[in-house]
Amino acid sequence: MAERLPFGPGRDAFAAALLSPDLPVPEGVTGPGGRPAGRRFGVYRNNVVVSLTESLKATYPAVARLVGEDYFSALARLFIGAHPPVSPILSRYGQEFSRFVADFSPLAAYPYLADVASFEWAWLQSYHAADAVPLDPAELAAISPEVLADIRFLPHPAARLLASAFPVFDLVVANRFEPDRPLSIDLSESQTVLFSRPDIDVMFRVLPRGTAVVAEALLAGQPLGQAAELGLAAEPGLALPQALSVLLAAGIFTGVADTV
Repeated sequence: MAERLPFGPGRDAFAAALLSPDLPVPEGVTGPGGRPAGRRFGVYRNNVVVSLTESLKATYPAVARLVGEDYFSALARLFIGAHPPVSPILSRYGQEFSRFVADFSPLAAYPYLADVASFEWAWLQSYHAADAVPLDPAELAAISPEVLADIRFLPHPAARLLASAFPVFDLVVANRFEPDRPLSIDLSESQTVLFSRPDIDVMFRVLPRGTAVVAEALLAGQPLGQAAELGLAAEPGLALPQALSVLLAAGIFTGVADTV
């Protein structure tokens, strides 16, 4: 039986060589009879990179469709070299991809791609978040009107909010969820997307400006009264009861914090 690599520099060198084709085969990696195992290691190295590339494609299918499969594969290889995985769980790999895309100068003409990646990462995190029972709107009826402005909501673990200067919702829907549906996209439109998972499936929707500001404030732990003021400042005609109803229906809260 082959001897396991010990923790430390030897194992670090082995891991680095797996993700860097320019590095030599690590010392001590040999085949039968103690001969160099360059070809065997090359096959293993390729399998690792391919599996990570496929994982990134599964996480970012809309980005892959927008840039093309071949381009995405090349982009993924560069990302893998710059950001090796730190966890054996593949669903946790790729958090830095949106920033990598934003900083990748050949894609500077397509600034919306980074936000598309951020959308897909937010969707994945919402999907894998802990289960929790959403707040029943009826519970608010038991709260005294005198303290209503002071209440703070407890955010659901799956709740996410993504503000983009681009129509990120439309771009992802057109390139991931409904790729065969004709859709006219105005790249000058900004959108804020709310993610939630009150049951099994991830829900996502575009929020109007005022409602988005209220949601951001409440998810950050600000009291309802202050969130309402911020929402009205952003959208003077905001109807707060309707905005709150939308957020409660999305299931982004699990309860109300103790106001005492």
